[in-house]
Amino acid sequence: MSWQVKKLGEVCTVIAGQSPEGKFYNDKGDGVPFYQGKKDFGNKFIGAPTTWTTKVTKLAEAGDVLMSVRAPVGPINFSTEKICIGRGLAAIRVGRTVNKEFLYYGLLSKQAVIQGSEGAVFASINKNQIENIDFLIPSLEEQKRIVEILDSAFEQIDQAKAIAQQNLQNAREIFDSALSRVSFPKRSWVSARLQDITLKIGSGATPRGGQSSYKTEGVSLVRSMNVHDRSFEPNKLAFIDDEQAAKLSNVIVEKDDVLLNITGASVARSCLMSSAYLPARVNQHVSIIRPFSTIIKPKLLNFFLTSKAYKDSLLKIGGSGATREAITKKQIQDFVIYFPKSTDEQDTLIKQVEEIENLSQNLESIYQQKIAALEEFKQSLLQQAFSGNLTANHSGAPV
Repeated sequence: MSWQVKKLGEVCTVIAGQSPEGKFYNDKGDGVPFYQGKKDFGNKFIGAPTTWTTKVTKLAEAGDVLMSVRAPVGPINFSTEKICIGRGLAAIRVGRTVNKEFLYYGLLSKQAVIQGSEGAVFASINKNQIENIDFLIPSLEEQKRIVEILDSAFEQIDQAKAIAQQNLQNAREIFDSALSRVSFPKRSWVSARLQDITLKIGSGATPRGGQSSYKTEGVSLVRSMNVHDRSFEPNKLAFIDDEQAAKLSNVIVEKDDVLLNITGASVARSCLMSSAYLPARVNQHVSIIRPFSTIIKPKLLNFFLTSKAYKDSLLKIGGSGATREAITKKQIQDFVIYFPKSTDEQDTLIKQVEEIENLSQNLESIYQQKIAALEEFKQSLLQQAFSGNLTANHSGAPV
């Protein structure tokens, strides 16, 4: 069985998308379904339309392979009906020598090539570049056999992946459920406004000049992107110099300060500050909450603030603003927390939560590795298929 190297444009027709004027769009179902980019891509087939156009520019037919041609470049889906495609998509229509499912799997195997070397994603790819993609083409009979093997294997892999993803979700819910139980107020507990059990509550500011004024090293400037629930994320941590830091001397961060996001889409996320990133300041989107540790342990406060009941309360407060998601200093000060008066009991609760958190994180790691291994197996099968080795190695047994 011989394979031939062909340019994609030699065996397929590539249709570059073109967007109609916006005045021809509607959401009432008038005209032809219109897709601008990969926003509506599903796992393999494009989703139901949300926009239609009464003026058609470029058409894709049912069975055409759609490719995202603007960042992100490369993702593919099948068109399920006649649609109009905008500038963010190209349609690839097979000729008589190519099986459309074979084309789909072939393009999946070339995602790294299409996206660029070393993971660098191109901003866009044009019709000519798509047409010049090299493809190894066997006979139609061999293409069909490869598709049958990959269909069967991918179905089993996807089933295993779905189970692993559900198990991953279950592992996360184990911790969330346990944290909700631990943080549920007991009769013996006391209550207090945060204002009455904290040494400091306050947010900072962005230095004059914004991002252009940031340094490559120096004093850490904590932003909302660094604050995740129970996790400080140093990626994209900004830095300022001593002079800039001096102007933010009222928001010096200390080890084990509780950090709370107070604006934007990440409002109510909370974590403890790590000593590894001190000295530090916070900007205007993050508030410092520094409890009296003799009254409530910072770690317990952070656990409680990230439990479902307290998180929902904070989100409700954050969503009550007239113009944007935000929590004010006064709202934080007035926020009521229930907690054990005994610090020994607090330490016991912290230990219980940490044990469950470690178990949950270990389970999450196992299932994340399982999902990654399944994706790697898919890629291995694709590489075998499009190097001519899959059918030679396939004995007919399930993959």
